[in-house]
Amino acid sequence: MNRKALAAKFQDDVYDITVTGRHMLVTDAMKDYAIDKIVKIDRFNARIIDVNIVMDIQKLEHRVDITLKVDHVFIKASATAEIMYASIDKAIDKIETQLRRYKDRINEHQKKGGDVFNMNVNILENPTNDVLKELNDDIESESLVRQIDGYRPHKILTTETRPLKTLNEHEAVMKMELSGDFFMIFRGEEDQKLKVIYRRNDGNFAIIEPEK
Repeated sequence: MNRKALAAKFQDDVYDITVTGRHMLVTDAMKDYAIDKIVKIDRFNARIIDVNIVMDIQKLEHRVDITLKVDHVFIKASATAEIMYASIDKAIDKIETQLRRYKDRINEHQKKGGDVFNMNVNILENPTNDVLKELNDDIESESLVRQIDGYRPHKILTTETRPLKTLNEHEAVMKMELSGDFFMIFRGEEDQKLKVIYRRNDGNFAIIEPEK
């Protein structure tokens, strides 16, 4: 598979790569060269979502701006040189350095210890239609007060154990990005108070502080 076919395969199957020009026409050769360089970044095993590359010519300077979206983080790099290909190489080198730091930081947070406590999590069962039907039938024969007191809409199926870790807000966000969970309870490193971080519909994170 030649370079152009390989670049096209990654562009179509893995993540979106957009290459545009400002004050210039981007040739196919420039586009293929940039995509080929981006594809090789995949060796970092980074979860790249999309890539935006902008090439620009201002007087004698050939400028390249690259923006990668990795998880929920945007990594950006710019470079200038006398020829566009050299600018691409320099910008890619900067991107690789930042990706390496990002991956090292994630690994550091994964390995970081700290005080960990176990929490019990009760899993509740939703009432089925059969349960509700039985409830209605029983209510017909007995008093409403006794039925309300005797029945509950949910019951505990099982109890799980979850770790309660001591983290700062940055570490909590990193844990959420790595786990993909919708929420996490943790103890704040700065004040030792319980906090809840959850994933919003817009992709951002919010932190609830129930303890004042």
